[in-house]
Amino acid sequence: MNDSVPEGEPPEATAAQEPGPAAQAEPEPAYDPAAPAPLDVPRVPTGHADVDARLDRLADADHLATDGHLEVYEDVHRGLRDALTALDVRPGAPAPAGRPAAAPQ
Repeated sequence: MNDSVPEGEPPEATAAQEPGPAAQAEPEPAYDPAAPAPLDVPRVPTGHADVDARLDRLADADHLATDGHLEVYEDVHRGLRDALTALDVRPGAPAPAGRPAAAPQ
C-alpha cells in the first residue's frame, strides 16, 4: 500500500475522499431573505398588564411567514381595542344630574 498521491491527481482530490473534521461539520444555511426574521423592535412596558400582554404577542409574528402576520395583528388589535373600551365602562362616580359638564379651559 502506498500513501503517496497518485500521479496526475492533485493533493486536494485525495483530501476530498477522506472526510476530516471540517467535512463533518454541517454547512451554514444560506441567507434566505424570504425566511421569517425577527424585527427586533424594542417594546417598552406600559405598566398595564393587559396592554403589555397584547404587545408581547406581537413577537409571535417574528417567527411566522408573512401570511401568518395578519392573524397576530388582528388579535393584538382586537385586544387593544377591548382594553380601551373597558376604560369607558369602568364604574366610577356618576356625574351629578342637572349640572352641565364643565367646558374645557
